Amino acid sequence: MIKVGITGQAGFVGSHLYTTLALDETIELVPFDRSFFEEDSCLKEFVLKCDTIIHLAAMNRHEDANLIYRTNLDLVDKLIRACEAQNSRPHIIFSSSSQEVNDNLYGKSKKEGKKKFIVWANQHNAKFTSLTIPNVFGPFGKPNYNSVVATFCYKIANGEEPTIINDSEVGLIYINELVALFIEVIKEEAEVEIISNNCSELNIKPNHLKKVSEILVLLKRYKRDYLQHGVFPNLELPFEKALFNTFRCYVPESHYPVKFIKHTDPRGSFVEIAKTQTSGQFSFSTTVSGITRGNHFHTRKAERFAVIRGKALIQLRKIGTEEVIDYYLDGKEPAYVDMPIWYTHNIKNIGEEELVTLFWINEPYNPDDTDTYFENV
Repeated sequence: MIKVGITGQAGFVGSHLYTTLALDETIELVPFDRSFFEEDSCLKEFVLKCDTIIHLAAMNRHEDANLIYRTNLDLVDKLIRACEAQNSRPHIIFSSSSQEVNDNLYGKSKKEGKKKFIVWANQHNAKFTSLTIPNVFGPFGKPNYNSVVATFCYKIANGEEPTIINDSEVGLIYINELVALFIEVIKEEAEVEIISNNCSELNIKPNHLKKVSEILVLLKRYKRDYLQHGVFPNLELPFEKALFNTFRCYVPESHYPVKFIKHTDPRGSFVEIAKTQTSGQFSFSTTVSGITRGNHFHTRKAERFAVIRGKALIQLRKIGTEEVIDYYLDGKEPAYVDMPIWYTHNIKNIGEEELVTLFWINEPYNPDDTDTYFENV
């Protein structure tokens, strides 16, 4: 059992790391509160309990760059002093930044903070690992603070228009990918570069390189397809899936519940549950007793009918033949039948109660496409 504490536990990266580690039975989490840096006794008690400390606490943005610099180095100094006072030698994992090489005070604070930890580790025979981290994005990032992705997601989801100041290429890593690397370092499974003695570093390369305008185009598409039309976008590419999951976290609570469009006639009702660009369409119908739905075929689309309530007769006939295949289904034992192409098919409520059927069709949503030709079974 590794006892792990995270300074900056309540921050963007810290909260994701904390909640993920909480699922690991080999990890015991040592709670941290930002007030510990102002309460010497609490910080000393914290470092004494930890086998590993992940130092994430830092100031990232402020109009006064000198304040950022002083604050970040002060946090490093306080953590080192607490360890020295308790003669505690936890493995300290330091969250550095790709801005280390830039000529700004934030990057300088990270570079000098790393040097301070290396000196401490060498003097006390302690273990230290520095992670140089690129731009991170993911759910719950703070707009106008954590990343351009968080800012764009918030603004687009809330009806605002983002502004591109510099359409440069941005190197990004998704928060889940970063957390996985932190866990490898905690468990000493990561391939790190040795600096000196027990000190090492891991220069994390971005997994995604995107221009700012590319990100904006995707997010606007998500707003149009998902928020306005209820269509799930293409999520096959890892970056687009990660970006979509990030975007969804900024959708206002007032957006839900979204009412389905319900088509009702004497036969019953029909409701589309979900449309997707990669996994087909999902819907359900209710059918009154004695009514038959369908009597059509497709040349390209395959369907699945799943009866979940009531009794049904599903009939299929291959086009150009006379043989009719009968399937009897009962919602008491839910079952499905797939409709192949070039088979005309129907479903009839043969019970006394309302028939409820779920439908899936294999093709992506396309409002202009028709592949339905009517012919009786």
